[in-house]
Amino acid sequence: MGRIPIPRETLHLPASQVPLRRDTRSTSRTSLPGNPLAPSAARRFTRAALADWTSLGLLTTCTFCQGDEGCSPGEHSTDLLADDAVLIVDELVTNAVVHAGTTVELLCRLEDPGEDVSGTPAGEDEEPAALVLEISDHHPARAIQSDPAGQGPAGTPEYGRGLQLVAALAERWGITYRSGLKTVWARLPLAGRDPGQDQGTEPALRRGLRAAEILAPATRRTVRDDPEWTGRGALSFLAEASELLAGQLDEDLVAALAGQLLVPRLAEWCAVWLDGEGGQQGAAPRLARVWHADEAGIEPLRRILEKEPPRLPVSPRGGPVRMPWPGEGSGAGTGSGPGAGPGAVLACRLVANGRALGTLVLGRPGQDPVPDEVTALIEDFARRVGLAIGAARRYTRQVTISRVLQRGLLPSQVARIPGIASSLVYEPSDDGLAGGDFYDVFPCPPGDRWCFMLGDVQGSGPEAAVVTGLARPWLRLLAREGYRVGAVLDRLNRLLLDDATEAAESASLRLAASSPSAPSSPLVASVASVASVASSPSATPSSPSEGGQARFLSLLYGELMPLPGAGGAVRCTLASAGHPLPLLLRPDGTVRAAAEPQLLLGVVEKVAYESSTFDLEPGDTLLCVTDGVTERRSGRRMLDDGDGLARALAGCVGLTAQGVAERIRQTVHDFDETPPEDDVALLVLQAT
Repeated sequence: MGRIPIPRETLHLPASQVPLRRDTRSTSRTSLPGNPLAPSAARRFTRAALADWTSLGLLTTCTFCQGDEGCSPGEHSTDLLADDAVLIVDELVTNAVVHAGTTVELLCRLEDPGEDVSGTPAGEDEEPAALVLEISDHHPARAIQSDPAGQGPAGTPEYGRGLQLVAALAERWGITYRSGLKTVWARLPLAGRDPGQDQGTEPALRRGLRAAEILAPATRRTVRDDPEWTGRGALSFLAEASELLAGQLDEDLVAALAGQLLVPRLAEWCAVWLDGEGGQQGAAPRLARVWHADEAGIEPLRRILEKEPPRLPVSPRGGPVRMPWPGEGSGAGTGSGPGAGPGAVLACRLVANGRALGTLVLGRPGQDPVPDEVTALIEDFARRVGLAIGAARRYTRQVTISRVLQRGLLPSQVARIPGIASSLVYEPSDDGLAGGDFYDVFPCPPGDRWCFMLGDVQGSGPEAAVVTGLARPWLRLLAREGYRVGAVLDRLNRLLLDDATEAAESASLRLAASSPSAPSSPLVASVASVASVASSPSATPSSPSEGGQARFLSLLYGELMPLPGAGGAVRCTLASAGHPLPLLLRPDGTVRAAAEPQLLLGVVEKVAYESSTFDLEPGDTLLCVTDGVTERRSGRRMLDDGDGLARALAGCVGLTAQGVAERIRQTVHDFDETPPEDDVALLVLQAT
């Protein structure tokens, strides 16, 4: 086996001419066993080879350049080349496994311009740079059939699009026979790959349906009752279907893929009904997807099915149930239903964790009974669809709760401060969890004082949301009660420690009550020690109190007071508790820290927090950020290494508050190609 490249999740290749550097590493090869797992391994190997060549510089890339790097809009192909290569490899390896049954050899090679598949110069008509794929098996006597009717020798059905797919995607292809070896090769040029019809389509849906097409045969080809396929190809079908469905996080996309996978492989038409999220009794299910082997039959079938949703009992197994053909008994004749006439209809409840999520209905024309092997396969497939829908719903529910929680924890609007122009940027990380960053700007009575805060709770998710939900209202209350900056932090620190102590003691008592026969067990003693340490004045961030009860918080908190008759100056008093220090930009381009570092909140009880006071003169800009900005990573480097943030701010002289905020936000995103993994929050206050 040749060297296996390091896999990457996403590959972006340009559509313009791609320069290649001659390199012995431009060829990757591997051997695959002749079993149903080979196509999946071949797909992963192909994507890994392309990703490895990109990281080695053998391919130059333009990742979503949008015209900024010399490419015109729509010129670059993103991952279309990788998608096409994977489709070809998947189909040809599947053919080799099904028809030859021997070990399969896979080779991926980059060709320089002017070099054809045999490695000889092409003369005056120079060939463009290309990707060449070679799939070989050790049964050269068995040819691959590709007749239009979809029938092989003696009427044997073909399984898949075969060489028709290769011809549609490749610029050139062929078959080479050697002694004991047959090789099917395809040449994909790297230039001129137009996204075409993929523009405007949701990327996840496009990739999913594109992958589903390769798993389902052409319309006139069916393997519904073929004994050889149900005994051998079914295993590969289920494995590929599971891999495809498991990666989807949207229930409608799961329903769409299920229809594509079943039709026409196992049925002429298919429909997926989804129950309501709550599963209320009597709630009407929703017809999420209808798919038909004949595209013209989709809408007529939908109209018929919508009249009468299926009603099936919930069973632990969710096995197939025989149903009447749509339109029977409702005044519709034989020719008015979907398909050429009545046939067999099977319905399966989609169940996950004992909860009914919907119904899968499929129809097969003809009066012959459905073979037991096919019925078992449909039942197994429906179980996988149910699990995928259940996982998608759990993810959607988690994201929805997190977003609602996030909106409730943050202010609906920030106050406008006389003499101060402000701009706020808040971008939560895209992990579906409530973030730990929070902010607020609000007035305090009697109306001549405005307070602002920017904080970051340790961790994320529900635990961080609990602390955020406590800290922001407490800060508002303390500020409006007349406490100044240092006193506000002192009292918030005590409140956090008191709350952590009470939580630890409560956990200790509950655990002790649940273990009356072993009050001195090590587990109970450990929890009790957490409570005692949490209330100890000497607790530190490394204390055992952080084992689930400690609630640490970094905070930048300050107040602003316009100075009458001072030419527009605003007095600023602020303090930083374990938070990235705010930076003050003067009109002459000088930048300095505007506070002194102090200990995190919620760590040590006996701490006296101190504040710094200075005047913001017209043109002065104060930048406040969370660690999602300062600790933005690119490899081993962080954005604020070597005062990187201060240098970026120094280049913002003359910009408005909004302009400064946008410049710093763009600096954060440009620091690395990957999106930020942490919440990004920054507040800009500029004296006008």
